[in-house]
Amino acid sequence: MPIALYALTAGAFGIGVTEFVIMGLLLEVGHDFGVSISAAGLLISGYALGVVLGAPLLTALTARWPQRRTLLGLMVIFTLGNLACALAPDYATLMAARVLTSFAHGTFFGVGSVVATSLVPAERRASAIALMFTGLTVATILGVPLGTWLGQLYGWRAAFWVVTGIGVLALAILAIYLPRNGAPPAAGNLREDFRVLKRPAVLLGLLTTVLGFGGVFTVFSYVSPLLTRLAGFSESAVSPVLLVFGGGLVLGNLLGGKLADRKLVPALLGSLVALAVVMGLMTFSLQNQVAVVIFIALLGAAGFATVPPLQMWVLEKAHGAGQSVAASFNIAAFNLGNALGAWLGGMTIDHGPGLAALPWVGALLPVAAIATALLCLRLEREPALPAATVQQAR
Repeated sequence: MPIALYALTAGAFGIGVTEFVIMGLLLEVGHDFGVSISAAGLLISGYALGVVLGAPLLTALTARWPQRRTLLGLMVIFTLGNLACALAPDYATLMAARVLTSFAHGTFFGVGSVVATSLVPAERRASAIALMFTGLTVATILGVPLGTWLGQLYGWRAAFWVVTGIGVLALAILAIYLPRNGAPPAAGNLREDFRVLKRPAVLLGLLTTVLGFGGVFTVFSYVSPLLTRLAGFSESAVSPVLLVFGGGLVLGNLLGGKLADRKLVPALLGSLVALAVVMGLMTFSLQNQVAVVIFIALLGAAGFATVPPLQMWVLEKAHGAGQSVAASFNIAAFNLGNALGAWLGGMTIDHGPGLAALPWVGALLPVAAIATALLCLRLEREPALPAATVQQAR
C-alpha cells in the first residue's frame, strides 16, 4: 500500500479518537455538568448529527479544491474544535464544540475514501478503504481507552487536550505525505455531482448504512453503564474491556475489506446477518462477566466488518460523477446511524424496557438494513419495460 494511504489512516485515527472518546466519559461529564447519562449521551448524537449537516455543506464548499488542500483544511477544523471542547465552560458550549469538530468528519472520510481507492488497483479498493478506516478502529483500541483512563484520572478535559495534540500531529503527517500532484479539482457542475443523490440505488445504499450501523451504537453508546451496572465491572475495568472491543474492530474491519474485494454483495449481507445474530445473543450474556467481554469483542468485529462493504456498496452505486458527494453522504449516513442508535438506546433506557434490553433492540436495526439491501437488489434486477410496452401504456 502507498505511504499516502497510511497518512490518511493517521488522519482517520485522530478523528476517530474525538468521535469515540466521549463514550467512556459519560459518567464524568454528566457529573461535572449536572446532567443525566442520557443527556450526556446526546453529546454522541450531537456529534453524529453535525457530521450529517457538515458532510453536504463542506463537500459543496470544497468541491473545486484540490483534494490535498481539502483534507488539510478539514484537519485544522478538527483540531480547533477539540481545543474548544477542552476549554468548554458548560454543557451547551461542549455540545457546540463537538458539533464544530464533527463538521470535518464526513467530508474527510468521503474525500479520503475516493483518494484511497485511486491509489490502488481496482481489485484492492475495498482493502484500501479498510486500511484507511483502520485508523478509526485503532483509535478505539488505543485512543478511547487511553482517553477514558486520562479522563478518570485527571478529569475529562485532559482527554480533549490530548486529542488536540493528536490533531496537530495528524495534520503534520498529512502535510508531509499526501501527494501534491493529486487529482485536480473537478471541472463539472456541482449540481450535476449532487444529482447522484437522486438515484434510488444510492439512496437505498445510504439507508442501509444508517440502519446497519445504528444497531452498533444502540449498544456501544451505553457500554459503560452496561458493564458497570449490569455486568458488575468497576469503572476502572471499562478501559480494558474497550481494548477488547477495539481488537474486534480491527479484525472485523480488515476482514470486511478482504471479503468485499472478493464478492461485495455476500460480504454486505453476511456481515449484517452476523451483526444481528451477535446482538441478539448478547442479550443473554449481560449478567456474566466473561461472556459479556466475549460478546463485546464480537460486537466490534461484526459491527466494523460492515464498514468496507457499506462504503464500497455506495461508491459502486454512485459510479461516475458525484462519487465524492456520495462517499461523504455515506459517512454522514454512518453517523446518522450513530445518532439513531444513541437516541434509540436512550429511549430504551428512559422509556422502554430498560438498559438490559439494548442488545436485542439494537439487533432490529441490522435486520431492517438487510431488508433494505435486498429491496435495492430486487429493484436493480427488475428488467426495464420494453419500449413497445411503454408506448402502449401511454
